[in-house]
Parts: sequence; structure tokens; C-alpha cells
Amino acid sequence: MKILIVEDEPSLRELMQRTLEKERYVVEVAATYGQALQKIEDYSYDCILLDIMLPDGSGLDLLDRFKALRKQGNVIIISAKDSIEDKVSGLDLGADDYLAKPFHLAELSARIKSVMRRNRGNGENTIKLGNVVVSPDKFQVSVNGADVPLLRKEYDILYYFILRPGHLVDKSVLAEAVWGDHIDQADNFDFIYAQMKNLRKKLRDAGAEIEIKSVYGFGYKLVVAG
Repeated sequence: MKILIVEDEPSLRELMQRTLEKERYVVEVAATYGQALQKIEDYSYDCILLDIMLPDGSGLDLLDRFKALRKQGNVIIISAKDSIEDKVSGLDLGADDYLAKPFHLAELSARIKSVMRRNRGNGENTIKLGNVVVSPDKFQVSVNGADVPLLRKEYDILYYFILRPGHLVDKSVLAEAVWGDHIDQADNFDFIYAQMKNLRKKLRDAGAEIEIKSVYGFGYKLVVAG
């Protein structure tokens, strides 16, 4: 899962980034309104942690622009401004949650997981497709109840696809989502091919009822076998 931190205070931004990377998130950062605007226009994120008070603009304006772009993704407002007006304005603009500074990093992590569960629709801690179960909180995958050990990027690829069954996914979009922004500018995608090959074999050997198929000239699509 990829997260964008929009925060102008360097020490807090770095602390948040280190903490979330330890939890296996792909984390990108922006220190200004201008940097954040460019990122949300050019890339996609599963969750945006958005400070309201930025040196060159308002986080609420950035949220408004994000919603106007009609991109998918959760937004958690993080700000020292804890007034009712700010909370209402942010939620009215489409924010999914509001966290006032100062906050504990454990609470930040819990809020992220909470909005992601709500975004999945069922509010559950697991994702099921066919006979495959993915447990995002534990980074575990099982087939017919048996654990399937995956390397980190193999898991990240599967998690990305199981949230988008049946969707065509371009190789550059997959690279950006799993490896981070700007990787889509790589000269080739051999690193994806190797990880995908290993993931497919592990799913096949485990008897999974899902398959990530290649779509010639475009990318990949996850389907339920049958």
C-alpha cells in the first residue's frame, strides 16, 4: 500500500515516514502545497496524510483539488488546528478521518488501517477471493487455510491485485504502486517480471483459484480461475 505524507515540519515528516516504512508501506513525502499538488496529479495513493497548514497554501484546497481529479484514495487530515470548523470543512470536502497534533504514532497507524478497512467495503480484517485469503494487518496469505509464504514484493503485488479483481493494470502503474513514485520511468520492467513469475508459481503450487494473467501489450489482470 502506498501512502503520501504532506507535512512541512521536517522532523515529524521524517518520523512518520520511518515509522510507516517499518510497517511495510511504500511512503512518498511532500513538504509544500506545490510538491503535493504535483504528486497527486501525477501519481496515485491508497492513503494521503494531509496537513492543513502548509507554507504555500491550504491543505483543504489540496483536498478539494484531489477530489476534483476523481482519483481513488483515502485522506486523513493531520493538523495542529483542532477547531470544529476545520474538522467539518475537511470532512465536508471528502476527508475520511481527522487526527489532531500531537498524536501517538500507534494511533496514526490504527487510523490508516481503519480507513482502509472501510474503503474495502466489508470492514473486515481479511480479503477473500476464491479460496485465497489475504490478511493485510499480518501480511499473510493462505490458500484453503494453508499459509503461503511470500516475499515482501510478492505479497505487495498480490495485495494490489486482490483489491482490484478483473481490472487491467499497466506495468508502469503496478511499478509505481509497489515500488514507489518515479520507478515508472525505469528503462525496463525486468524486476516486475521476476517477482510476478515467482508469485504466480507459488499461487499455482498452492492450488489457488485466482490467477494473475498477462494481457499482451498492456499489463496484467487478476481473475478467478474456472
